[in-house]
Amino acid sequence: MPTTARTVLFDDIGGPEVLRVEDVTLPDPAPGQVALRVEALGLNRAEALFRSGTYYYQPSLPASRLGYEAAGVVTAVGEGVTELAVGDRVLTGPGIEMSAQGVYADRVVLPEASVLRRPAAVDAVTGAAAWLTYTTAYGALLETAGLRPGDHVLITGASSGVGTAAIQVARRIGAIPLATTRTEAKRQRLLELGAAEVIVPAEAGGAEGVAKEVRRLTGGKGAEVVLDAIGGPGFRPLAEALATGGTMVVYGWLDDRPAEIPRNWPFTIHTYANGALTSTPGGRRRSAAFLDAGLADGGLRPVVGEVFEGLDTIRDAHRLMESNAHTGKIVVRL
Repeated sequence: MPTTARTVLFDDIGGPEVLRVEDVTLPDPAPGQVALRVEALGLNRAEALFRSGTYYYQPSLPASRLGYEAAGVVTAVGEGVTELAVGDRVLTGPGIEMSAQGVYADRVVLPEASVLRRPAAVDAVTGAAAWLTYTTAYGALLETAGLRPGDHVLITGASSGVGTAAIQVARRIGAIPLATTRTEAKRQRLLELGAAEVIVPAEAGGAEGVAKEVRRLTGGKGAEVVLDAIGGPGFRPLAEALATGGTMVVYGWLDDRPAEIPRNWPFTIHTYANGALTSTPGGRRRSAAFLDAGLADGGLRPVVGEVFEGLDTIRDAHRLMESNAHTGKIVVRL
């Protein structure tokens, strides 16, 4: 029978204040769908962009939903579902369209392809913090850039969820992560997570100074890979950090000002969208296998900056996300 779910909605684009919680009728799962009881939500920068109307697709208003990542338990399955059963502990992530399927709720119904079984030893908070960060880092660094053992990789915005995941992914394959972060206060935490060196751009002299420091740290040759979350005017001088023939992968646009194409050729620029990888059966299978193996053996350990309690804290959680005061992921436990 249909039930109700406490659900986060918004009617206008704007700041965290536009978010509201309302009871929404939840249908029984249709063929190919599963129903979940949500235990925890993982917040992502994409959701703040979506809420404010600056994401790569726009919300359907009014009453748009929000959210990509959740961990929970399967409560019902629709006809034809074969990979999941009632009682399975799961996480979400791939193939979700936020306006209609956003997971900020205490119960959701999703396509089976958007739900993955959670490793037995992984609790809900860890599970909610894992999918998008690690699959983005995996897809950008390994599938797209071809990062290899012994390579240096420069990771900008390294205190973010994806940034902290990228440090661990690089270390897992034997690469050498160099990290940037905006404040000196986050340096020690990034070193503890495995960064070989941490550069604060304001202290180094901006993007030009970062590039010079990377060349110094690599004996003059530069990094084989740059993973950039920022874009904007700093993109061109940042390319000077690249080794000849290196690869820049841009996966975010925290600075939405125009970015110039660098001129220190030859090198390769890729733009990376996680959905392009994880929406394909092969990409989803490889991403999930890499994540499951890392979570199972402890080599991948999601960094959770803060845990909020209950859906009614969602505005405060978004305010913290936009403050950039945290390191890693923000999770809301239900």
